[in-house]
Amino acid sequence: MKSYPSITKEIRQDVYIYAFDKLDGSNIRAEWNTKKGFYKFGTRNQLTDEKTMPFGRAIPLIREKYEEDLTAIFKEQDWRDALCFFEFWGPDSFAGNHNFEKKMDITLIDVNPYKEGILVPTQFIKIFGHLDIPKVCYEGRVTTELFDKVKQSTLEGMTFEGVVCKGANDKLTKMPIMFKIKSKAWLDKLREYCKGDERLFEKLS
Repeated sequence: MKSYPSITKEIRQDVYIYAFDKLDGSNIRAEWNTKKGFYKFGTRNQLTDEKTMPFGRAIPLIREKYEEDLTAIFKEQDWRDALCFFEFWGPDSFAGNHNFEKKMDITLIDVNPYKEGILVPTQFIKIFGHLDIPKVCYEGRVTTELFDKVKQSTLEGMTFEGVVCKGANDKLTKMPIMFKIKSKAWLDKLREYCKGDERLFEKLS
């Protein structure tokens, strides 16, 4: 099962992008086909099932919140297989850490139909925008104004961490161009959390 790609911090100003609110959670992947529905799950790095704690808790949330609607969409699109990527997050989630005593949520962030690759943002929004997906906070080219608004946490629709910018497919990778911009407040909190460990800071930022 394909893992979700790593998202660079290198900003592209030459690309028309959609800036999605970056939910601060953990990546969960789920594989679907016409015969089995959702039948295989994993975190970014390993396979899981409902007995795998703590991230197995995401599986019933995916089934309850999305399986019926996604199955109908996939059949309408005539897709026999699809890989979905979700963010598993809660009110106290930060930098991959979660308070599982509080209610967790699951949000669809990307879809990869079999042999088609991850959908570009225009397709993703058109097909899945009526479901719970991250809010689109901006569309257009990255400007100094957008960058400053994200850094200062004043961009409308953005929560705490920042945004993920997504554009058309890169000619070399055949994947949507993606990069992230994070708020100063989130990065300051991360630096405090890392307590001087620069390697950890770079890994998590």
